[in-house]
Amino acid sequence: MTSPSLPSRRVVLSTAGAAAVTFCLAGCAAASGPSAATATGPTTVPASEIPVGGGKIVGSFVVTQPTSGTFEAFGYLCTHQNLPVQQVTDAAIVCGRHGSSFSLADGSVLTGPATKALSRATVTVNGDALTIS
Repeated sequence: MTSPSLPSRRVVLSTAGAAAVTFCLAGCAAASGPSAATATGPTTVPASEIPVGGGKIVGSFVVTQPTSGTFEAFGYLCTHQNLPVQQVTDAAIVCGRHGSSFSLADGSVLTGPATKALSRATVTVNGDALTIS
């Protein structure tokens, strides 16, 4: 009676390595896909909900009012790893995952590790309604 042959150590290790690489690449692909800001349609928010010197995350956008009556909008995905920013303070748009922060006025990088500004969006003001696209 012969015993069944077991796979060699080399086969086991190379199979495990290939599985690990496949798993990691699948995770990276999800983070680098198309941005949600371009995948959704226009969003509307009352201007009165956007504080002067601050902002608000609305759908897949960040809407700010750096100075009274001046509205700006950006895609909400941090340019470091393409994940959503978490908050808007009276000083910056903040991605708390790795510490990146962006300007309320133009979306430029204030602190890294991000090296690129947030993507700009268009704000249309119609009375108290802001339409972001």
